[in-house]
Amino acid sequence: MNFQGKVLLADDEAHIRKFLGILLRKLGAPAVIEARDGQEAVDLYRHENPDLVLLDVSMPVLDGLQALGRIRQADPSAIVIMLTSLTNRQTIDECFRLGAVAYLRKDLPPAELLAELKKIIGESFEENPPASTPPP
Repeated sequence: MNFQGKVLLADDEAHIRKFLGILLRKLGAPAVIEARDGQEAVDLYRHENPDLVLLDVSMPVLDGLQALGRIRQADPSAIVIMLTSLTNRQTIDECFRLGAVAYLRKDLPPAELLAELKKIIGESFEENPPASTPPP
């Protein structure tokens, strides 16, 4: 995969941002913008207009669900993948209700996480690749 979109990655843990950034770059992402909390993610979304957003559910200032709601309110077509190490049916349902395209466990083994990201990104952009992607 050679995903050429700009990615906003929001997680309050620096090592998780670094790890996921490496995986996203393996998929081809030329630019990964990092946010440390939900409010910073919302602000960066409005300023940077990324093609894809990865949001941790549990973050300070604004949690991932609040940030998701604000991002989708600003841009109903935003493509957002929610990240968590917790599995809770109510939270998963709320993520999808607010417009997330996927809910991904960030504690999966690296190869499995990479495969899941590749699948979700491929499905999300198969008909409308990011603007920065040159035509085939």
